[in-house]
Amino acid sequence: MASRFIEAFWDTMGTNDFAAASLLLSKDFEYYMPQSQEYMRGRDAFVAVNSNYPASGPWVFKVHSIIESNDRGVSDVSVTDGAIQARVITFHTVENGLITRQLEFWPDPYPAPEWRTEWTEIRSEPPF
Repeated sequence: MASRFIEAFWDTMGTNDFAAASLLLSKDFEYYMPQSQEYMRGRDAFVAVNSNYPASGPWVFKVHSIIESNDRGVSDVSVTDGAIQARVITFHTVENGLITRQLEFWPDPYPAPEWRTEWTEIRSEPPF
């Protein structure tokens, strides 16, 4: 069940219309990246971070696999903007047809970029 919502999310992210992708998230959506210790809450922050990211070109996503169990799923996705090439593992929680949480692992630890501080806060552990 969760996999179809996760697949729809990645398909919409591939359009680079982050406002449209945010409609697949709950209003109280939570996101956490352990490598940079950034926590983000809400659709508006999601749109702002993705829209303001200093990308080298349009984002392209290739879903390698999605594994699900009830309301949870894990996606393995290649991500590139032409300069960055990464393999991202994301743990998703889906409730009532919307993604409520994402815990996302990028390949290497890195400090939180200064430009995102308006929308994120630093936490050593996810709040969920």
